[in-house]
Amino acid sequence: MWRQGMQIYVATKPVDMRLSFDRLAGIIREELGGEPRDGTVVVFHNRRRTLVKLMWHDRGGYCLLYKRLDRGTYRIPLAIPHGAAKVEVSRREVMLLLEGVDRELLRKARKRMKSRRAA
Repeated sequence: MWRQGMQIYVATKPVDMRLSFDRLAGIIREELGGEPRDGTVVVFHNRRRTLVKLMWHDRGGYCLLYKRLDRGTYRIPLAIPHGAAKVEVSRREVMLLLEGVDRELLRKARKRMKSRRAA
């Protein structure tokens, strides 16, 4: 789905899920300080955390993955630094998030990511 080595960010503020490509690209530029075509994946969520959209650019155009949970809520990153507009997460964390996996498993994945960076 994504090229190897792409950075993945989760937007910390909820967005209107009716927004599509151009408006989400604008949020990436204006609010997250990024460039939507630079090889990053950005995860957006709604206020109730029942919907997520992942947006990335695959060299040929923008791609959106949109998912709605039947029950429960997504666990948007566990530790959000104060004032952060986005939080970097690992590919594994996003896959677990999309599967609706338990919060404790997400914590463990995050710790592994931090230890790899420190090494």
